[in-house]
Amino acid sequence: MKLFDSVPSGYREAVLFSMLALCWGTSFVAIEVGLEHVPPLLFAGLRYAVAGAIVFGYATVVTDRTRPRSRAEWLAVSVAGVFVIALYHGLLYLGELHVSGAVAATLVSTAPILTAAFAGLVLPEERLSLGGVVGFVLGLVGVIAVVQPSPGSLGDDVTVGAALVFASAVAFALGSVFVRPIDSELPLETLQAWSMLVGGAVLLGWAALRGESVATIDPTLSALVSYGYLTLVSGVFAFLLYFELLDRSGATQVSLVSYAEPVVAMGVSWIALGYVVDSVMLLGLVTILAGFAIIKRGALRALLRSALETRSTATSK
Repeated sequence: MKLFDSVPSGYREAVLFSMLALCWGTSFVAIEVGLEHVPPLLFAGLRYAVAGAIVFGYATVVTDRTRPRSRAEWLAVSVAGVFVIALYHGLLYLGELHVSGAVAATLVSTAPILTAAFAGLVLPEERLSLGGVVGFVLGLVGVIAVVQPSPGSLGDDVTVGAALVFASAVAFALGSVFVRPIDSELPLETLQAWSMLVGGAVLLGWAALRGESVATIDPTLSALVSYGYLTLVSGVFAFLLYFELLDRSGATQVSLVSYAEPVVAMGVSWIALGYVVDSVMLLGLVTILAGFAIIKRGALRALLRSALETRSTATSK
């Protein structure tokens, strides 16, 4: 199933990219709002239990495989569910109890850099070059600029929150690397559905161990809107956009969404919550982006050439 086929071909990828960045960038602010009314792990677990069920229904329509069959496919689902869904979102939601959505989005934008770094350590064929090491260091410098730690603030809530969010990016990166060598022919939609369901179950179990209770949920209009938006828009609809963009443009362009998300989160935080981003934080985001550009310079050059060729072909018709 192809979305947006009515959009001129030269602009489809740009439309998909912008919509995905908007969906995922606003999710950080929606999480920040919802956490005022719902315990964090319970919030994340309920979100992915429902989103997983909906994506599973979508997978039954568009694929011929609705469940894993081999041990390798179950392993892929388990790794993605535990690392990419449960640990990533659990740590992110816990971190956002103490930092804003804009800060969280900026820290999470290090995930592609961390993925490349971990892949270089785990997968021999993806070993980092000197340029890759420089890019990784720039990413860490960007994180320091965003957090702005000082000796007297190392134990405060903001620093702990930032550390939790950065740990969520580490978990996402590790999951992305660990799942690569697993020999699985499971369709992406089915893998995503089962990962959401597994991750949702882990999050709900984690919430129970932490003592979170449904009775503590404050079902205000803000909480319901936040939950509905995160589940249906940032969850289900955004992953449909993700599948489409991945199919049309490849993994490199999809990874660039991570650097548009903080910009969206900063703008929405300013408009909706009055949060003002300082110049040092913006410098941190630019530094993280520069690190990614150095690591992925070859892929980015190929992507730029492809985009220019596509535009040239569309203009000549």
